[in-house]
Amino acid sequence: KGVIKQILHDPGRGAPVAKIQFLNAYRFKRDTELMIATEGMYTGQFIYCGKKATLTVGNVLPLNAVPEGTIVCNVESRTGDRGSFARGSGCFAVVVSHDEDKGTTRLRLPSGGKKTVSSLCRAQIGVVAGGGRTDKPLLKAGNAYHKYAVKRNCWPKIRGVAKNPVEHPHGGGNHQHIGKPSTCGKERPSGRKVGLIGARRTGRLRGVKKTGQDKD
Repeated sequence: KGVIKQILHDPGRGAPVAKIQFLNAYRFKRDTELMIATEGMYTGQFIYCGKKATLTVGNVLPLNAVPEGTIVCNVESRTGDRGSFARGSGCFAVVVSHDEDKGTTRLRLPSGGKKTVSSLCRAQIGVVAGGGRTDKPLLKAGNAYHKYAVKRNCWPKIRGVAKNPVEHPHGGGNHQHIGKPSTCGKERPSGRKVGLIGARRTGRLRGVKKTGQDKD
């Protein structure tokens, strides 16, 4: 059992984090942990972790204690790795089914794909806070600059066609054109491996929409 001391902004992350204080189980002291805040958390709220915890927003339970159809977030991929799926702001995963014999649980992830993980993996109940962040446009390059300056050096992105042939396989030529198929094998050496890597198909998805849900 822990209590939420404050909800903090984490630079470079879209979702807020909650500072939670637990009593140490072994010696007389308090442990403060940072967890991803779920929507509906407030300061002073009590958070329960463990397999006997109730199914309320913010609590942490192993997946075998969670009924099917529950919306969870911050799910572990291996038991004890402290969360790896559905951690972005507004993200959630859905518990699809439990396989009691194998001790596994099927999840539907935010991408739409399905994943099978061990039922002993823990998950937080609810949706990650800070949802709807991408609805508002960035409007100007300065906002994008500051957004990515905190995260990592991945902006601005220059197109390969706009570069020189010494810098990129698509570069050069008197008009901006690729000049070779944009697909390339996934065994190509790094440096040549640009464009649509190991593509099974290219172009628009026409007709029936084949997503992760339809494959199962």
